[in-house]
Amino acid sequence: MVDTLGVAVIGFGWMGRVHTQAYARVRHHFPQLPLVPELVTVAEEVPGRAEEAAAQFGFASTTRDWREVAADPRVRAVSITAPNFLHREIGVAMAEAGKHIWIEKPVGLTAEDAGAVADAVAEAGVQATVGFNYRNAPAVEAARELIASGEIGAVTHVRVRLFSDYAAHPEGALTWRYERERGGSGVLGDLASHGVDLARHLLGDITSLIADTAIFLPERARPAGATAGHSRAAGGELGPVENEDYVSCLLRFASGARGVLEACRVSVGEQNNYGFEVHGTKGAVFWDFRRMNELGISRGTTYQDQAVTTVYVGPGHGEFAAFQPGAANAMGYDDLKVIEAYRFLRSVAEGTAHGATLTDAVHSAAALDAMARSARSGAWAEVAGPA
Repeated sequence: MVDTLGVAVIGFGWMGRVHTQAYARVRHHFPQLPLVPELVTVAEEVPGRAEEAAAQFGFASTTRDWREVAADPRVRAVSITAPNFLHREIGVAMAEAGKHIWIEKPVGLTAEDAGAVADAVAEAGVQATVGFNYRNAPAVEAARELIASGEIGAVTHVRVRLFSDYAAHPEGALTWRYERERGGSGVLGDLASHGVDLARHLLGDITSLIADTAIFLPERARPAGATAGHSRAAGGELGPVENEDYVSCLLRFASGARGVLEACRVSVGEQNNYGFEVHGTKGAVFWDFRRMNELGISRGTTYQDQAVTTVYVGPGHGEFAAFQPGAANAMGYDDLKVIEAYRFLRSVAEGTAHGATLTDAVHSAAALDAMARSARSGAWAEVAGPA
């Protein structure tokens, strides 16, 4: 028997749209899912945006006040895709109202925020999934299995990179993303949160780190009106950029492995250059998001001059078979969010977590907090796990 699950989306910028599209597609790719998501309501404070979403995607109702979602008996699950500074308040309120939540990273501005949402979810007994989408790539899942199998030996070190140019233009508008109070820690929350999750997903817990951060574009123009995405605001009044454009970090793992994580939002010439290189005592594995369905793998007994082979993921790797029938048929970014929607809805249906959880979010946030402390002090910082 298939059950209908009333869902709401809070915040309808780009990510709200991505979540909505994932709900629309999820049973096309996962017909065995015993839940059919029904788009009940969309909450967005920008005038007209919720109405546009309803007209395009078929939400039954709209609101400018997200609090109405918590009180709506039709809604059983909520996507939280609002700005970072609202994550804690909305996440706690939805959990307390008995709603399951699919919440975007970094789940607030600090590890304390993420922990508060985690506590509310645990107390309410609802399910929660976090938007660490890159771990859903079939190639990443294949790399994780390869590492766990010991085929590349004991992991010695990893390099994780997240370079983008979304904030590189000097006319980029001074939105909430650049404010400490509303955006939090800049590129740490935007990109490094994904990097920490990937590193931990592949190699296990991070125990300590040392970090350096920088702001390279110290002023931006204030926008004249509502913004979406990464808008420009040429000629507006200039205001200060309060959070980091760049971070570099050395990592130590509980396993004894070492790592380097580097992230930047103002990298001219780099468009979504995200990926990792994991080295072990017998081999290595390489992944580049821009070639999402490929892995570079080196394994064997040659050690010196050992070749790297390109492997195209296919059915049998992660959830690839739900999208394509054979290896080297491409999947894309939005497909990763469909997988995330599937794991969220499966969690709700089965009452047990599938995919990235709030525990993962707390671990990531704790590492980000440690990076910020280390950058201020210039010293190594311990990474605290969830309480």
